[in-house]
Amino acid sequence: MLHLIYILAFTLLAFLAIGNLIRNLLTLGADSQRHYAPRSYDPSRPMSSRTRVPHPELLDDNGKLINEPLLVMRSMTVEDAREQLDALYRSSPGGEPREEA
Repeated sequence: MLHLIYILAFTLLAFLAIGNLIRNLLTLGADSQRHYAPRSYDPSRPMSSRTRVPHPELLDDNGKLINEPLLVMRSMTVEDAREQLDALYRSSPGGEPREEA
């Protein structure tokens, strides 16, 4: 008898969970299709919060927006990577030259 109660309880919980999942998916789909109007001008807000400032990594040395890929990977050997890491280590404060074997 107790097994039957457990089966019924977990079946009810499974139906509630699936129903909740379907409702959440429908709500998410409806919200993704909704278009919001742009914010209106509010003179009480400071100027810095009204203007959109790009992230510093998207700017070049002159402060202009860059228009190029942000991730450029090039092929390098293990020895090249090791040499670059050794050079960084040697240039750091307290860095000592690496002993070559």
